[in-house]
Amino acid sequence: MQTHWLETLRGHRAIGVVRAPELTLGMQMAKAIAQGGMQLIEIAWNSDQAPALVTQLRQGLPECQIGVGTILSVDQLHVAIQAGAQFCFSPHVDTSIINAALAENIAVIPGALSPTEIVAAWQAGASSVKVFPVEQMGGSQYIRSLQGPLGNIPMIPTGGVSLDNAEAMIQAGAIAVGLSSDLFPAAAVKAGNWLEISRRAEILLTRLQAGSAQ
Repeated sequence: MQTHWLETLRGHRAIGVVRAPELTLGMQMAKAIAQGGMQLIEIAWNSDQAPALVTQLRQGLPECQIGVGTILSVDQLHVAIQAGAQFCFSPHVDTSIINAALAENIAVIPGALSPTEIVAAWQAGASSVKVFPVEQMGGSQYIRSLQGPLGNIPMIPTGGVSLDNAEAMIQAGAIAVGLSSDLFPAAAVKAGNWLEISRRAEILLTRLQAGSAQ
């Protein structure tokens, strides 16, 4: 499972994070980025009817991997897995969540920020580590500074990642990036401009693949 997860991240480089106040809106957001080529989609657990959204997206977007984020407890994790979640992000390092996810054979990506937290997450069995919130720590420069001592740990920066800085994150050593607000501009979501959101996903993936080739 670990090897497959890392290969998936290297192949796609980006995870689109859907945080939706209404179920139908969440479906539209996810389908828009899938139309733009994104195949790794994370549903924030504080979205409206998150379990139902995961289940419906597993059925409606079979070419995508649908995971969950903002998981704060083992109970939430079990509900997410029952709904069909294929990977799990959490904002913190909780060994009980890590162990429960691994027992269910799904990738688990805890959130960490300092070198101590990142190493602790990795040693606890994390499939990769979410470095969050990365932009407040210097963005790609922070990821690059971690590579010397911690380059063996696959890192996914989130929190302030945008279309403009995502490529720099990959070039700095990140295995993939996660982003939400810059992928889903509030004005485009409000207007139902799904073509614009699909276009942004396509631009993001093109830039990341170019960055990976350098």
